[in-house]
Amino acid sequence: MARVRPQRNLVVLVVGAVLLVLVGAQFVKTVPPGRVGVATLFGNVQPEGYSQGIHIPVNPLYRWTMYDARQKTHLETANVPSQDQLQTKLDVSVQYRIDGAMAPDILEQTGDEVAAVRVHLIPKLRSLLREQGKSIKRAEDFFQEETQETLQLALTDGLREYLEPKGILVSAVLIRDITLPPFIVEAIEQKKEREQAVERERAELERVRTELQQQVARAEAGREAAEQEAARKRILADAQAYEITQINNAIARNQAYIQLQSLEALKAISKDPASKMYFMDGSSPTPLPLMHLGDIKQ
Repeated sequence: MARVRPQRNLVVLVVGAVLLVLVGAQFVKTVPPGRVGVATLFGNVQPEGYSQGIHIPVNPLYRWTMYDARQKTHLETANVPSQDQLQTKLDVSVQYRIDGAMAPDILEQTGDEVAAVRVHLIPKLRSLLREQGKSIKRAEDFFQEETQETLQLALTDGLREYLEPKGILVSAVLIRDITLPPFIVEAIEQKKEREQAVERERAELERVRTELQQQVARAEAGREAAEQEAARKRILADAQAYEITQINNAIARNQAYIQLQSLEALKAISKDPASKMYFMDGSSPTPLPLMHLGDIKQ
């Protein structure tokens, strides 16, 4: 009996410790990172939220609603009418987060974070998209960079002004994709094809123009070469004519000039290795061959 009693005491201690831990755990609340806890007691929302970490002590009767206060992105696709009554499909991204300090108000007035986005963010975003679309004249203007920047800025400012008092903080609104009506897309593609065809024709004309310019340059160079050759020939002809004139003048002034030239010719003939036979007239005043060429006939 003495051994049974200590064992019972040990069991009682263990059970008491477990119960103490279980009861104590009810007074401890751990909020995960990036989240805000909102407590309710018998349907009444507690005015202060609980940030991430361990909180001791807390009322074990609290019921908890967790809000994710980290950055999130909402994707939205909407048909936006422009002034030309055409519908353009826009895909936009809204970057936002829940204001943790206003989590109790959100729970009391709207509900959890999913309800806040569904009730406040989505309807206002769609309304702003339709409203901003009315300021755009033509559907194809959505592709202009200036139009996209203006639209994104207007959507961001409009959402911030409307959602911040409701506990949703918007950091940016981005346009992900734009889909024009099919017939406009087809017209744009045809326009691009025509522009490409014009560019090809322009390139071909430029190639032909370049070739013609090269041909003209070659022809000009040939003409200049021909003119230079003709000028060279004229100069040579003038030189030859001048030489002949000077020879004629020399002959006219000195009858012995032709005899001198005949002697020079005889010297050249004598150096020729070919066999030659010359006949001389002994009665001539110039018996040497060719010397009589200078005689003046009466």
